[in-house]
Amino acid sequence: MSDASYWSIFINACLINNFVLAYFLGICPFLGVSGKRDTALRMGAAVTFVMLVSSMAAFGIHALLQWVDAPYLELISFIAVIASTVQLVEMFIKKMSPALFKALGIFLPLITTNCAILAVALFQTNRGYGFLQSIVFALGAGVGFTLALVLMAGLREKLELAKTPEMVKGTAITLILAGLLSVCFMGFAGLFN
Repeated sequence: MSDASYWSIFINACLINNFVLAYFLGICPFLGVSGKRDTALRMGAAVTFVMLVSSMAAFGIHALLQWVDAPYLELISFIAVIASTVQLVEMFIKKMSPALFKALGIFLPLITTNCAILAVALFQTNRGYGFLQSIVFALGAGVGFTLALVLMAGLREKLELAKTPEMVKGTAITLILAGLLSVCFMGFAGLFN
């Protein structure tokens, strides 16, 4: 078990080593769903929920597979849990908010292949986190993911009102903004050493 405090685990996952802006994991929904703040916030909430559920399941799976001496089954087990959780979230959103389901489009089922979610499960087991530490780590990663999506969505909404040269409109300016956000988040690197 790691001796890191819950607060440092949360801040580390949320700001210092943000999965999107530091590790560049989960870029597909980051670029695809960050057009509107409302959609970005809801996508972030869905990803955070999947991260929390898969983190708890990954902790149990890791312990079970270590006990039966079958650690080689971890990766495929993590992927199965993530896919199942995403299917449940997709059915829930489709039933409760058809408009949100339509707004998220293809990016909702793509949560299954979001490497940030698999990274949470793999990082927590490799770091030796306990159960509560794993939950805090997943929550921090989810909040950081949501923060990155909402910040990018806010910037893109403001950019629609700005005069930008034709050469950089669209994908080019979006990638420039993503790079600038990433550089800004590098400023958190010295928070917890």
